This record gives sequence, structure tokens and C-alpha cells, in this order.
Amino acid sequence: MDFPRALRERRLRRRLSQLELAERAGTTQRHVSFLENGRSEPGRAMVVRLAESLDLPLRERNSLLLAAGYAPAYPRTSLDDPPLAPVRAALTHVLTGHLPYPAIVVDHHGDLVAANEAFALLADGAAPDLLGPGANVYRLALHPAGLAPRIVNLAEWCRHILDGIHAEILRNPDDRLGDLHAELRRYVPAEPLRPDHLGFAVPLHLRSAGGELRLISTITTFATAVDVTIAELKLEAFLPADQPTATLLRRAAAR
Repeated sequence: MDFPRALRERRLRRRLSQLELAERAGTTQRHVSFLENGRSEPGRAMVVRLAESLDLPLRERNSLLLAAGYAPAYPRTSLDDPPLAPVRAALTHVLTGHLPYPAIVVDHHGDLVAANEAFALLADGAAPDLLGPGANVYRLALHPAGLAPRIVNLAEWCRHILDGIHAEILRNPDDRLGDLHAELRRYVPAEPLRPDHLGFAVPLHLRSAGGELRLISTITTFATAVDVTIAELKLEAFLPADQPTATLLRRAAAR
């Protein structure tokens, strides 16, 4: 993609006028206009400022730099590489510390990076090909051979996950996420949503061998990361929404 088109698309995606972007980036509306119609070529520092002003994810900032003919500014290191050993240690510490409650770490596509032992209770009974490192947790949740048959509020949970993927696509476009979203839409049941459905605050009601689990979740990211891999990691921790669920999870951990 050429830079003028790339800049314009990202600005419009964030619903900013040329003047608003110019004020954020410390330049003029005229200069932004010239950049978008190809009459001016940006320096590397200006591309970085524009990317920051658009609040682009690191992956998108690199793409904008490439479109302008510059090398990426942010590395993308494999999580297995020695320099990221402190990150792996931190993730392990958090996952272990969250026991007896389930917690997982996923990447930009929702692929499983790590999980604590309590997550096995949620995934119990799922098809083997939907499990394990690298498996996609969104597919695991909604696939008929995954958690879906045991999710009590499946219609709400499906839409909750799809809305989250859609928001991520808008923020950080990705063909693979788009294909995944299209696949998962086929699994959404036709039943209508309840009148009190909030969308952004959907608990997970899941049947298990020990009884029904009612869980709420939190998502944590590395806010100060300057590596694409780290910036795209998400740690999702599940917490009991009531006392019976907390008791069930503690008993399961003790066993």
C-alpha cells in the first residue's frame, strides 16, 4: 500500500479530520493534506509522530513506516528468544498466582500461548484438535466440538467474542482475524439476546462436572511494550462471579 492511501485510511478509521490529526502530530492541516494526496513525502520522524498521534498498534506503526519506504521501528521477537525470558517469567508468575482460578495468555489472533492448570476445567471435554499450545481460544469457545455445548448463555457469549474480534480488526486489520470472524459467525445460535444484554460485560455461564460455573473475566496487556510480540499479548483471567463458583474452583484445584 502506498503511504498517502495508508495514512488516509488509518485517519478515517479513527474518525479524525485532517486538522485534528495535524494538531495531535504538531504539524499543519495543509501538510497532512499534502501527505495524503502525495504532494509531499514525509520524513521518518513525521511518520512516527503520525502513527503515535493515530494511536496505532505497533504492528500498524511498522506498516505505516514500510508504506513510506522506511524500515520498521519496532522489533517483533519470538517469545522463545532469550531476550524475552523476563516476559515469560512474568507471565508464568501471574498465571500461577491466579490459581485456583483459570487464566490464559493469547496472542493477537487469539492463539493460546500459555495457560494455568485451572483452565483445564473450562476446556474439559473439548475435541483434542481444539486444545494445546497454538490452539485458537476463540474457536475453542464457540466451536460445536469445543465449549459451546456446555455454555448456558451461548448466544450472548458468541456475540461478546465476535464483538471483541471485530473491535480488534478495526484497530489492527488482519486477514486471518477476518477469516476467523467469518468462521465463528456460523456458530452463533439463532436465539435472540435477552433484553438486559449489555454486550461489553458478559459473564460466562458454563456447565461442568462439579456444577455450573459463573465467571467474569479481565484482560491485561503490556502497556509499555516496544516489541510487537509483547504488545499483542493478552492475559485473560477468569474470576468467580459468585461464591458457589469460587468454592467449586477451589475444590477442583485441591483434587
